[in-house]
Amino acid sequence: MLGKPGTAGKTCPLISETFYKKQISGQSRGILPGVFRCVLRGLSAPYAILMSLRNAAFNAGFMKSTGIAVPVVAIGNLTTGGTGKTPIVATVVKALQEQGLRPGIVSRGYRSDNTGENDEKRVLERLCPNVPHEQNPNRVAASEKLIASAGVDVIVLDDAFQHRRIVRDLNIVLIDATNPFGYGCQLPRGLLREPVSSLNRADVVLITRSDNVSEDVLQRIEATVRRHNVKLVDHTYRVSFRPTGLIAGSGDDGRATDVVANQPVTVMTAIGNPEAFVATCRQIEANVAATRFFPDHHHYTPEDLEEVQELAESAGAPLILTTLKDLVKIPDGYENVLAVQIETVFEPTEKEPMFRDELARVTKIT
Repeated sequence: MLGKPGTAGKTCPLISETFYKKQISGQSRGILPGVFRCVLRGLSAPYAILMSLRNAAFNAGFMKSTGIAVPVVAIGNLTTGGTGKTPIVATVVKALQEQGLRPGIVSRGYRSDNTGENDEKRVLERLCPNVPHEQNPNRVAASEKLIASAGVDVIVLDDAFQHRRIVRDLNIVLIDATNPFGYGCQLPRGLLREPVSSLNRADVVLITRSDNVSEDVLQRIEATVRRHNVKLVDHTYRVSFRPTGLIAGSGDDGRATDVVANQPVTVMTAIGNPEAFVATCRQIEANVAATRFFPDHHHYTPEDLEEVQELAESAGAPLILTTLKDLVKIPDGYENVLAVQIETVFEPTEKEPMFRDELARVTKIT
């Protein structure tokens, strides 16, 4: 067994998050859900006003952005969580390395554990070994530290579209094709951190999980992007996350995805868009018999793992699939827990050199 039985109270955060998303998405119908959405809409108004005032202050120069000594590439999104930032950060870092640069990663460190690291940092350490990574809410200080101590010559800012305190040379915004604009409303009525019109600050847009929706949906997303920033017409790219293999732990060399083809599996994950991961598992032909979703960035306890083990056994699906972001938070030794490895793929592939040219241009590589 994976640990001691958990308590019912451990599931409350998940129930709350599930309930919330059902309300804002409109899945829940009736009088009470309608009233709930009206209340959330009212709460969105002061948030939207504050965001507008903040952006206006930066635009007018009342709030200042600080420049640093090296080029800065910022990666972020309009919505909360779940757009695939971590694999895109890894893709950008590797592209910069191939251009002969020494990149450093700076992130806020949201939901770090008692070691001072969070799941995203551990994933990036695995995907981008030996790349210096500083976590600090003060990203100006973090960037300057990396420049001084690690000799980096380009900074990659993770989850930084709203972090306007630092000047960036390239603003990359990710839009998840499966839920592009957060149900059309700002927090808490929807998932938008700021209005879609903020795309006027973007230099590049990557539409992630583009293989999970139809061509019509993609064209509508691209039309919305162009409507808010016509300059993005030649700077919008479609990206998918292709599964390439499975790994069981830090010492695992990996195995082919066909070991789960047509096999019953349990899916366990704590990411912003769990349904997208379920789709990935089905893409490798796994038979998803049960699911257990935890809140984004959740730190697994032995009780959590025991609960999922019992679920898997009762469902007749003892093999548990998860993401690399989840696996780095699970101790070695759980051989029935496999992470699905993915790679970033541009659609069509001919677009990838164009994206790399965008990076080269701002980092002054000729």
